[in-house]
Amino acid sequence: MKALIRISIWSGLGLAMILPIWLATHSPFLAWRDPIYIFGCFAGIGALALLLLQPLLATKALPAISVRTSRHVHRFIGITLVFLVIAHVALLWMTSPPDIIDALLFRSPTPFAPWGVIAMLGVFLSALLVFARRHISIPWRQTHIVLAGVIVTGSVGHAIMIEGLMEPISKLCLSILVVLTSVVILFKRRS
Repeated sequence: MKALIRISIWSGLGLAMILPIWLATHSPFLAWRDPIYIFGCFAGIGALALLLLQPLLATKALPAISVRTSRHVHRFIGITLVFLVIAHVALLWMTSPPDIIDALLFRSPTPFAPWGVIAMLGVFLSALLVFARRHISIPWRQTHIVLAGVIVTGSVGHAIMIEGLMEPISKLCLSILVVLTSVVILFKRRS
């Protein structure tokens, strides 16, 4: 019975993460976009999908993974998120520098841009905090959790508002799962 539960959990997570990416590969918007733009978009989609795992790994809530492995995978995915965000922004900048500059300066007319920039800043600050935690005198775990909330909120707000490669229903489902998982884990941690 335990094996069936483990398989169900891992299968559900895999489906929730892979299905939106797979459906995005069938988007009609792909026909009008350059490869650089497409890779930039998929870097963002991949980052959103990985956000689903982070709170589960941080609290060792996934079955059949040791505490040590969970911690290492959480750290690895965190580093991967930094690179995916850099790739997302850099590749989109290569296709339209003025749009990215406007977004980074919070003067973009598109409502999704500020959400993405806030999430990006959260990712970078979170990574810096983790690397500098031994040299700073702030409660880094609590700050990391607050930044995780900023990252999730910004990323989901950014993704939901964009009408792009992601199929709307799978994007909404993934976004809801990312938010719910983060909220449930946060409240579980507090109790």
